[in-house]
Amino acid sequence: MAAVGAGGSTAAAGPGAVSTGALEPGTASAELLLTWEGAEAHGQSLPQPFPDTSVRVPAHRRLKYISLAVLVVQNASLILSIRYARTLPGDRFFATTAVVMAEVLKGLTCLLLLFAQKRGNVKHLILFLHEAVLVQYVDTLKLAVPSLIYTLQNNLQYVAISNLPAATFQVTYQLKILTTALFSVLMLNRSLSRLQWASLLLLFTGVAIVQAQQAGGGGPRPLDQNPGAGLAAVVASCLSSGFAGVYFEKILKGSSGSVWLRNLQLGLFGTALGLVGLWWAEGTAVASRGFFFGYTPAVWGVVLNQAFGGLLVAVVVKYADNILKGFATSLSIVLSTVASIRLFGFHVDPLFALGAGLVIGAVYLYSLPRGAAKAIASASASASGPCVHQQPPGQPPPPQLSSHRGDLITEPFLPKSVLVK
Repeated sequence: MAAVGAGGSTAAAGPGAVSTGALEPGTASAELLLTWEGAEAHGQSLPQPFPDTSVRVPAHRRLKYISLAVLVVQNASLILSIRYARTLPGDRFFATTAVVMAEVLKGLTCLLLLFAQKRGNVKHLILFLHEAVLVQYVDTLKLAVPSLIYTLQNNLQYVAISNLPAATFQVTYQLKILTTALFSVLMLNRSLSRLQWASLLLLFTGVAIVQAQQAGGGGPRPLDQNPGAGLAAVVASCLSSGFAGVYFEKILKGSSGSVWLRNLQLGLFGTALGLVGLWWAEGTAVASRGFFFGYTPAVWGVVLNQAFGGLLVAVVVKYADNILKGFATSLSIVLSTVASIRLFGFHVDPLFALGAGLVIGAVYLYSLPRGAAKAIASASASASGPCVHQQPPGQPPPPQLSSHRGDLITEPFLPKSVLVK
């Protein structure tokens, strides 16, 4: 899911999804959004309208609900559609060709958007691309490494989803939150709150329970599926998603460039590297059977979802705060599970329900702003016993903490690559 995830989507959007989000313009964090699939986001909340802005409140809420729906649908639909296309009877398409086609469509879309930004002036577009891509070749080359990682990640996701039930993959893939957090601490010297560390431990425990249920034979599975290979692929995908998201932020800090330019550059590298991977892994088979062998309307739906889903998330994600993103991830897990029961006969047993519940709770706790986490801790402390602070005579009363959500201090929740898929 290489719409720069990259997630990096999380992810689910898809990894590599670039978005300005709600950050300061001109910074890497403002330019990039990874993976869903997810990103995966900037950790900053948009301020809520003040109570007296009665006209703006409904519109703001509408945008939040729309962004929530888009994030949930994109997170769940991509995984479900890949699973469906890979398990259909008949000729199976080559996953490497689908990765290349998604990169081509994403690059062409970004090129058209840049063309529209230049008001249809071909000369201005050519001069702009020459300056941004060729003259500033150092910035362009910086994107080669994350493009390579995303290309590998996208292919690994096909392997994982082909060997794991969609619901199991969706739960296990949330390990990208853990890997992104760890890489952020190691590479960017970020600090996490105690609640966030606890939520990461809870996340790991939930994923381990789900995998134990899978290894214990949670329901019948086709003979051509290998859960061990699926687990290895999803873990490698999560590691690449976390590293790519943090690497983006580290190497492109302070660089300029629009959202669509960065996605175009990533699409160019992604197409070239995807073709290399195609030739190395399935070159002989593709040459004999054809590039579009096994393509059906369902396969084209997967390709279009990969190409445009991450870009769509990059547009709407700026209207979603951290809690909304966490809520979207939780809803997508529930939606994937329900759809898997209906479409693929997936069996939910108590062990899977427990593990999935722990993961959903961990995602929500990790998405809480640091100010909210402190409020929870304060509420717990006050519940253990009353504590009255006496104000010294002659001293002005302490300032009251605002309940305005924009005043909360937030930590990065799902950096770029995490929100992708």
